[in-house]
Amino acid sequence: MRKRILFSLVALMMLVMTACSSASSGSKESGGKSGDAIELNYAFFAPAGTFPAVQMEKWAEELEKRTDGKVEVNTFPGGSLLTAENMYDGVANGLADIGLSSTTYEPGRFPLLAISDMPSGYPNATVASKVIADLINEYPQDAFKDFKIITTFASEPAYIQSQQPIESLADLKGKQLRISGATTDLFKELGAAPVGMSQGEVAEALQTGIVNGYVSSREVLKDMKYAEMVKYITDYPLTVNTFVAVMNKSKYDSLPDDVKKVIDELNTEMTEFTGDYLDTYVGEVLKWSEDEHSIKHVSLKDEAKWDEISKKLQADAVKKADEAGLPGQEYQERLNELIEKYSQEQ
Repeated sequence: MRKRILFSLVALMMLVMTACSSASSGSKESGGKSGDAIELNYAFFAPAGTFPAVQMEKWAEELEKRTDGKVEVNTFPGGSLLTAENMYDGVANGLADIGLSSTTYEPGRFPLLAISDMPSGYPNATVASKVIADLINEYPQDAFKDFKIITTFASEPAYIQSQQPIESLADLKGKQLRISGATTDLFKELGAAPVGMSQGEVAEALQTGIVNGYVSSREVLKDMKYAEMVKYITDYPLTVNTFVAVMNKSKYDSLPDDVKKVIDELNTEMTEFTGDYLDTYVGEVLKWSEDEHSIKHVSLKDEAKWDEISKKLQADAVKKADEAGLPGQEYQERLNELIEKYSQEQ
């Protein structure tokens, strides 16, 4: 009798332990989170699938893998946690642990980056990303002093993508084009009528004739389905968008040293990954847009005039930085050196 009771108690204990183990596992297969994992919330304003969001997901994947699941990252693309307007402030205030935004969207906050965002002869996103990452390391931006920068990268240069061919300043005059950030002053000087709006509004604006085109890196032809609404790309590289992902400094300081080490290792790796990813993808998009939508490329007939205006505006940005007590001229000289260096390495 005693043996049967003892056997029953042992069996009951084993059942309880198995049930507790299953309930507490919180495995990713069931959609749960491990109870003892460090969770990080990572916010971005643009939709999933755009190249900065691809970088965000890759970073999260690599951090989780290299820490053996010690860290788990919740990603929030599409402005679902923070928008472009409050991204950096939201991270500073702890609304997200990490935020990714474009410095170009905050004119005046990053005066030195305004110089490198201007047309500068970047051949592609890989070179632009490496150059700007180096510049941010060598010339720390005051606006980032209370953050931990986890990576930096850039778009390829923007190009005019339009419904009618734009081959000269005369063709551009009065054209209503959707622009963002640093391109505003440039296109006013070039004679266009720049229109500010979010990417989400562009498709309807093209369809209704509010704008005649837009200025952007060229992956949007496919990502945003703009190839269905424009017919021409003007082959003249313009401004770039700088992207900087930052972590709340207190959050970073609270992490174990082994996790910090992985985050630091990923900084440069993600700069290189994103530039290479975007350049490869843009090549595929251009072929697709030509084959499927007969997109045509046009060259400028008066390129020297465009160069003159672009150089004038970059000189103005340098002067403005110098007058604010920043090393504007030195920054521009280093910018040119780095562009030459990384262009030759390709």
